[in-house]
Amino acid sequence: MARTYKALALLLTYPTGDLQAFAPEALAVIEAEGMLGKTLVQALRKLVAEITGADIYDLQERYTALFDRTRSLSLNLYEHVHGESRDRGEAMVALLELYRAQGLDLAANELPDFLPVFLEFLSTLSEPQAASLLGEASHVLEAMGERLKTRGSAYRAVFGALARLADTQADPGVLAALLSEPEENPNDLEALDKAWAETAVTFGPSDS
Repeated sequence: MARTYKALALLLTYPTGDLQAFAPEALAVIEAEGMLGKTLVQALRKLVAEITGADIYDLQERYTALFDRTRSLSLNLYEHVHGESRDRGEAMVALLELYRAQGLDLAANELPDFLPVFLEFLSTLSEPQAASLLGEASHVLEAMGERLKTRGSAYRAVFGALARLADTQADPGVLAALLSEPEENPNDLEALDKAWAETAVTFGPSDS
């Protein structure tokens, strides 16, 4: 089991005063386990400095604009694969069963495909198991990381870390296809409504 996954999950949660207090501890866990190289740790250190040093309301506004109002950066993984179709519900039921088989029960307000929840689950598994499951989402995660890099967001560091931890890297052709999709303007509410209503696109060779 690797606590690095749980630490990365914490850094991806909605900014609060508690997160500002505990983010340095999360970084210390990552450094102590040594699963990531110096370059990635340095990038995560910059993210932690931003989380701990910025005004909490500015942090919350940026987080919401990135992850709640930009479909291509949604932290709900199955939205990228299934959209709001029935298939997403079926996939989440299967994921819930996987969690329960490992003794993880979610709170009523938690969705199983929410990335921080998924990372918490990975932290309960052996490192090979965790790397394998993370690799199944590599196309989505690497595309999100590239989009965050384009935006100059320090959250890019978390996705760089996830790409390093996964046992499968995204196929360059599939990744290029994902990144060729048009980007949303989180302030254009009419365009956002239209984007969320569109048919879901399948990422990668299968829906797994």
